[in-house]
Amino acid sequence: MIKKIVPVFFCALLYGHLSAQDNNDSSVMVGKKVITLSEVVLNNKLNVPAFINRIRNDSTFYKAFLNLHTIGYTAINDVRMLRKDGASQASCFSKTQQLVENKCRRMNVLEEQVTGDYYTDDQDYNYYTARMYASLFFTKGIICGENNIVAGTEFNPGNKSGLEKHKEQLKMLFFNPGKKIKGLPFMSGKTSIYDDDMADVYDMSIDMDDYNKTSCYIFIQKVKPGQEGKAVIDEMTTWFDDKTFEVVARKYSLSYEAGVYDFNVQMEVQMTHFGQLLVPNLIRYVGNWKAIFKKRERGVFTATLFDFK
Repeated sequence: MIKKIVPVFFCALLYGHLSAQDNNDSSVMVGKKVITLSEVVLNNKLNVPAFINRIRNDSTFYKAFLNLHTIGYTAINDVRMLRKDGASQASCFSKTQQLVENKCRRMNVLEEQVTGDYYTDDQDYNYYTARMYASLFFTKGIICGENNIVAGTEFNPGNKSGLEKHKEQLKMLFFNPGKKIKGLPFMSGKTSIYDDDMADVYDMSIDMDDYNKTSCYIFIQKVKPGQEGKAVIDEMTTWFDDKTFEVVARKYSLSYEAGVYDFNVQMEVQMTHFGQLLVPNLIRYVGNWKAIFKKRERGVFTATLFDFK
C-alpha cells in the first residue's frame, strides 16, 4: 500500500491534481485540460504547465520559415493534382534556387516538367492549390527589406480579400496552429485548441523519444471519439527538442465541412539546422477541398529544401 501512495504523492507535488491512470502513465490537469504523461516524462520531471505555455506561445516554428527569407537554398518542388480515382490529372516537377544578395532575394527556375492542364493558355495556374503553393514557396522578381524577426508579427486576414486573405488564413493554420483565425466562417473559434473551452474535445499526451537523432518531447493532441465536427485540427503531433524546445517536426490532420465548403488536409514538416538557424527541409501536403463556385481539388505536394547558403 505504501509503495502505491508514495510515487503518486511525489508526482502530485511536482504537477498538482495528478491522478493515476495505469502502472506506466499518469495524468495532470493544466487549467481544464487533462494531459496524459508517459513514465519517461514523469521521470524527467517536466514542468507541464510551463511546457504547455511554451507550446501555446511557440515562435520557433514560424521563425524557421522566416529564416528562409534571409538565406539561399535549392528546392525540389513536386506538385500533383489528382482525379477522384487517384490518377494524375496535372503535375509540375521543378528545381528552384533562391539567391540572396545585399539583403535581397530572387529565385531561379533551374528545371521544370509539367503535365496535364497545370497551366492555363496564358501560363497562369489552372488550380487554386498550385497557385497557393506558388504564392507561399516561389518568389517573383526581387524582394528586399525582409528579416526573420518574429516579435511584433501578427497575421491579420481581416483586412485582406481574395487569394491574399486565404493565404493569411492558411499561414495562421500552418504557422500558428491553435490560435483563433478571424474571417473563417463557422469555425474561427474551433481552431483554438489550447483554450480551456476546447478541453473536452481533445485527448492530449506527452511522451519522449528520438527524432532524427534528437531527443524530443512528443506532444500529441487528438479529437476524442464523438467530438468530430467541434474542431478543425483533428490531430497534431509535434516533436520538441527536449533541451531547446525548438520544433523538430510536426504532423497535422485538419478537416471541416460547412455546406458551402469542406476540406480534409494532412501536412508534415521536418526541420534541420543551417548554422544556428532552424529551417524546414521537408514539407508534405495532401489535401482534398471544395469551395463554393469552385471545382473540388485533390492535391499532393512535397517541397524538399537543401544546399542552404
